[in-house]
Amino acid sequence: MMKNLENAPRIYVGTFNQYNNGSLFGKWFELTDYLDLKVFLQDCFEFHRNELDPELMFQDWENIPDFLISECSLHKEAFCYFEARSEMDYETAEAFEIYCKQINYWPSNGYELEDQIESFRESYRGFFGGSMKDPELEYAYQYVEETGLLSGVPQALERYFDYEAFAKDLFLDGYSEYEGHIFTDY
Repeated sequence: MMKNLENAPRIYVGTFNQYNNGSLFGKWFELTDYLDLKVFLQDCFEFHRNELDPELMFQDWENIPDFLISECSLHKEAFCYFEARSEMDYETAEAFEIYCKQINYWPSNGYELEDQIESFRESYRGFFGGSMKDPELEYAYQYVEETGLLSGVPQALERYFDYEAFAKDLFLDGYSEYEGHIFTDY
């Protein structure tokens, strides 16, 4: 079973037959109660056992990214995804979802989840939505500091370094920013 998540994924499961007959009868299922997709679906079918051959309909969901769910299916890797996210701190988990949805398009990219996580870790540089209010500029300052880009430059000249222009150049080719999260483009 997954660790309990603060914003636990859940699905309201009805059936197409009942919906087509004007009923929204169903139940909210907390995905943290299940080990995998098979056990979850068994429970859904058991709940709708009053129908001969229920065709499940996911009528509503919470805390599940759209790339894992549709009205009639939940991706087979969803439970592994939620387990992996539950082991990350909030900012990292948020960045991982952004990475999967907007950068490396998992699961449609065909990667195994472990490979996606490894690719994410290589690409993710951190959250830079701090005091400067400009994540790209904040990252540029850190980049200069960490790489020692200006080491050896006399202090009298160092103050003339244009961090804004440098940040702009960094993010033209090589880095991307999404909601304060910084990723490399390679």
